[in-house]
Amino acid sequence: MADIINPADKLSEKQSEYMKLIAEIMEIRKRGEKPLAFVRTYGCQQNVADSEKIKGMLAQSGFDFVDAPDDADFILFNTCAVREHAEDRVFGNVGALKNLKRKHPQILIALCGCMMEQEHIANRIYNSFPFVGLVFGTHSLHHFPELMYNSLVNGKRIIERGNDDNKLYEGIPVRRDGSFKGWLPIMYGCNNFCTYCIVPYVRGRERSRDKNIIFSEAREMIQSGYKDITLLGQNVNSYGKSLPDGVNFGKLLSEIDSIDGDYWLRFMTSHPKDCSKELIDTIANGTHISKHLHLPFQSGSDRILKAMNRHYDRKKYLEIVNYAKEKIEDVSLTSDIIVGFPGETYEDFKETLSLIKEVEFTSLFTFIFSPRVGTPAEKMDDPIPYEEKSKWFRELLDVQEEIAAKRCSSMVGRIEKVLIEGETGKNDELTGRTSGNIIVELKAPANLIGTFQNVKITKARNWILKGELV
Repeated sequence: MADIINPADKLSEKQSEYMKLIAEIMEIRKRGEKPLAFVRTYGCQQNVADSEKIKGMLAQSGFDFVDAPDDADFILFNTCAVREHAEDRVFGNVGALKNLKRKHPQILIALCGCMMEQEHIANRIYNSFPFVGLVFGTHSLHHFPELMYNSLVNGKRIIERGNDDNKLYEGIPVRRDGSFKGWLPIMYGCNNFCTYCIVPYVRGRERSRDKNIIFSEAREMIQSGYKDITLLGQNVNSYGKSLPDGVNFGKLLSEIDSIDGDYWLRFMTSHPKDCSKELIDTIANGTHISKHLHLPFQSGSDRILKAMNRHYDRKKYLEIVNYAKEKIEDVSLTSDIIVGFPGETYEDFKETLSLIKEVEFTSLFTFIFSPRVGTPAEKMDDPIPYEEKSKWFRELLDVQEEIAAKRCSSMVGRIEKVLIEGETGKNDELTGRTSGNIIVELKAPANLIGTFQNVKITKARNWILKGELV
């Protein structure tokens, strides 16, 4: 079981002292009236939640925040290692800071997150980007103020990675990006070791947070006016396995759902091998739980699923999905798919297509296989050329587009509860989202952003609904 560090212990007090010292240093180093920080996040919602903690610590260190790096005294990129494209964007954007650092040498540039937990990436940063002063991985977030202070005082480059102590650190301040949509991590790490995935290597083993701390944070968010709360974990269905009290994810979800208020509860990501009927029943009977189940299946071929080390087969997946359709009224199903996994044939791919047609997903997150250094799949034979995989990918998108258009069309004329999220940037339109996570665009005043509204669906496009206020 992972150790939980008490918010009031000496470690947190130590980091608070470093925040005070950073504030004193930045009063001297700042370029403007107040120290300014620019934080850019790549990748998943867990990275977003981590960045919100970093911003919380920066805010307590006296920083305000800017939306572009040019005026910042501190620049940080929180990186993602799941796709090669995300890594390439990081390298390109970091390289673009070279001239800014030359012009303003007192700026501190930092990189953190999943990419930095990989030795070959850390070495590349050290050798190719000498103007980057601070590099730290996912396991060092809890003492970020200490690392930043040492970098500012010593003027030496600091690189820290690979120091996973299998502990949970609570009491870290959070500065949330949104006022009505928020992320709530319930666990960290992953034990699944899918052969294509780098996550267990960069985020460590599964560690579940104490349910009482989670419940308290959820209640605080709801009382503060949050309308859409997403519970986060690499595999939320594994929640509680490292805890002694027998709580599982279904029970945790039910407890949070019991909190009074007008809000939606979502969660991600959910692994099919651990998705239980109890969890589906909890969703079906919930008061605030979104009728949306994101359940990645990755491939419709049993042969490929075994090569991926997914620990379920097509039959098991369809049993879960069909039970969800039976129990959860108008359930919205979404999923992840990898096209062109090493050794996959067109016959394997056609099994994926047939599963998509059978389930009729609301939407899909689709990717062409991207090898990750250090994973078993990196070393697997991969004879199919990328151009051929791209053709399969296009075929898959065409099939899903037709299914999504059919589902959206079936919703025309219905009245949906919609959370208004923001402006579309065109014709005074706003955009919102249904409980099933489907985007709705409508004409409405901007003061409705952050509120629930009843919307009549008047028109459907392939992925987006059009509506009007009721």
